Amino acid sequence: MGLWETMRARTTPKRNDLDALFLVPSAAITLQTAQGFLPTGSGSVCYRSATGAAFAQTQADVLALLDGDADSPYVTVTTDDFGFTWLVVAGDPADPSGLCTDLHAVNTTLEVNGFAGGLLCSMVPFVNAAGQRFGLTYLYKQGTFYAFAPTGEQSRDNLLELSVRDLLAPELPMEPDLQRWLAIWKAPGL
Repeated sequence: MGLWETMRARTTPKRNDLDALFLVPSAAITLQTAQGFLPTGSGSVCYRSATGAAFAQTQADVLALLDGDADSPYVTVTTDDFGFTWLVVAGDPADPSGLCTDLHAVNTTLEVNGFAGGLLCSMVPFVNAAGQRFGLTYLYKQGTFYAFAPTGEQSRDNLLELSVRDLLAPELPMEPDLQRWLAIWKAPGL
């Protein structure tokens, strides 16, 4: 931060790095070998929908792009209890690279068309043989990841979340501020 920004008490917002999503497939290998977690094959992007024809056309373009992709046979759009839109892509659990490419395409298309302000997060869910689940969540505005592991209606497995953070810290930009590890109750795929 420069002197002028300091004097005006303004900071430059952190720039996201959507290419960090391409680090998830290697992190998936680490999760599988170290803790037995496998990708579920689904992933999602959460955003705040905008009104107007431009946003409707952009969302339609994203859906057409993903539906036309033979590797993404299942794409749905849902709205959660808080009014946020979730675009969910389901594919082959053995191909996390293809899933991350699809999630990157959704984020990039919304960003390029002027809707970056509405992007909230992307999530790739993982599950182990015991049925434990967590979502590896990418915070769009921070450019960082965190794990969200719900265990019930309003409870979460903090120990699992922290162990995932510690395991993946050498590979992914993990969110250091635990207050930003938002609970995403009823997230699709979890």
